[in-house]
Amino acid sequence: MKKFLKFLLKFVLILILAVVVIAGGYFAYLMISYHRIEDHLKLEVDKKTSFVVSAEVGEEYKILSYNVGFGAYESDYDFFMDGGRQSWAWSKERLNANLENIIKVISGEDAEFLLIQEVDLDSTRSYHVNEAEMLKNALPGYGMTVAQNYDSPFLFYPFYQPHGASKSALLTGTGFTISDAERISLPVETSLYKLLDLDRCFSVHRLPLKDQNGKELVLVNFHLSAYTSDGKISDEQAAILKDFMQEEYKKGNYVIAGGDFNKDLTGNATADFGTLDNKDYSWAKPFPKEILEGSGISLVVPYDPVLKVPSCRNPNAAWTHDNATQFVITVDGFLVSDNVEVKTCEVVNTDFAYSDHNPVRMTFELKE
Repeated sequence: MKKFLKFLLKFVLILILAVVVIAGGYFAYLMISYHRIEDHLKLEVDKKTSFVVSAEVGEEYKILSYNVGFGAYESDYDFFMDGGRQSWAWSKERLNANLENIIKVISGEDAEFLLIQEVDLDSTRSYHVNEAEMLKNALPGYGMTVAQNYDSPFLFYPFYQPHGASKSALLTGTGFTISDAERISLPVETSLYKLLDLDRCFSVHRLPLKDQNGKELVLVNFHLSAYTSDGKISDEQAAILKDFMQEEYKKGNYVIAGGDFNKDLTGNATADFGTLDNKDYSWAKPFPKEILEGSGISLVVPYDPVLKVPSCRNPNAAWTHDNATQFVITVDGFLVSDNVEVKTCEVVNTDFAYSDHNPVRMTFELKE
């Protein structure tokens, strides 16, 4: 009996040691593999389409911003990092079919400018489908840039379906000439949260304007942080974005930024949408509007107090089609310089059929 107990104890100790070594080795892999993408990285404008036409002051245009959720978030999809269970898209076949539906939504808007977030390039969660190429090929009327947002090491969690490695990007398109484009890095968490927050950036596109003596339309695409310790890092990111826009506005340029703020843009989602209390959602903090005071930059929120259509649902479960039973919020919107006149701004109500976000659109005019 004593021999058996000694053997059992030895076996348990060896097993514990093996687990510690494996866990330590994996942690070391994560830390060694972690890196940030180069700052001020020049972006190539897709050469499949070549445009030599300039946007004009005094004309009305439409811009569409859409976080497509790496093509996975059909209405019956939940996600493990938001309280659900799923880690990958349901299947490669359903992913491709859902991306086709997303393309139909985008095409149907016929917008002059496209800002698309969470487009996977080569990720475990999306079966290594190059979604950027798929969207570019399906939208030939646009010159496109791809700004890789992050390149994460293999995440061996959840254990029943490890999330794996992820490469994702911001996709920006327009039918007008883009003279220059670059990717600009944003600060991220410095604690271990950086392994969840991944990398963050915004992409900048300079469009020459017709008969404006060198003035430009500066178009910005962004996706701010969500999975952070207290939400403050996205406040820092928003301030940096505002500072960049303000400097461009001071030069006499027209500046429009659009994307996913991961902030409560209406300021009180619970009251505005009759939704669940947001006390359990640390990322859903109100946008810090005070940073815009005196800057010449304004926040444009796609909220209609009559229709009350949110731009985002929390994917802790399949979509219930009911604001009162699932947390919803508006996190997608725009920032514009004061020389941009906003005509309309609204949520495109897809009822979260293809993503955990609805697209948002804005019509605008560059003032004389």
